[in-house]
Amino acid sequence: MMMEAAGWEALRLSLLVGVTATLIGVPLATWVAWLLARGQFRGKGVLNALVHLPLVLPPVVTGYLLLLTFGRTGPVGQFLENTFGLVLAFRWTGAALAALVMAFPLMVRAIRLAIEAVDPRLEAAARTLGAPGHAVFRTVTLPLILPGILAGAVMGFAKAIGEFGATITFVANIPGQTQTLPSAIYALLQVPGGESAAATLVLWACVLALGAVALSEWLARRVAARIAGGA
Repeated sequence: MMMEAAGWEALRLSLLVGVTATLIGVPLATWVAWLLARGQFRGKGVLNALVHLPLVLPPVVTGYLLLLTFGRTGPVGQFLENTFGLVLAFRWTGAALAALVMAFPLMVRAIRLAIEAVDPRLEAAARTLGAPGHAVFRTVTLPLILPGILAGAVMGFAKAIGEFGATITFVANIPGQTQTLPSAIYALLQVPGGESAAATLVLWACVLALGAVALSEWLARRVAARIAGGA
């Protein structure tokens, strides 16, 4: 099955959105996961609820809230445009933001579970030897939670390239600008005779998802072997 130029553009845009959302989301998700797993502070329950809110809200509602907040008339959207010249609504950058918001809870949960599996006594022992907090995280915690970070990154990437509801609500379905793979598939299914082209895009979506999982498994084995070798 041959894919037309619009399909290739949707594939390219999906990869761009997925990679951008993952690269931005993983460091932030790691920090938030550490706060939720190890932190003791007022408002921890509120933070946990906000992080997981996109999982329980309808994606269209999330997209509408993004439009109200980050649209050109929204408070954050106006600030970003006036200060940095950055426009998110109806741009690929907005699609990346929507994908990040929807994928973020999955990243945080995977990384948080990895952090909670680390014995706190290992971190405490490093502190008693005089290591500062950032050094303890870098030399003790981070190597042990790398498989969890990889899992979170893969789940986040897969969710980002498959995100539809929030994306189409926030940035619409503009070919060549905001039309990702799910949006392109949806558009093709609305056109008589578009099923064949849609099937090609579905195949590509499956290839991307399976490839991400395979890469994650390979990297996780490499990391586990390195940790075992250094033990």
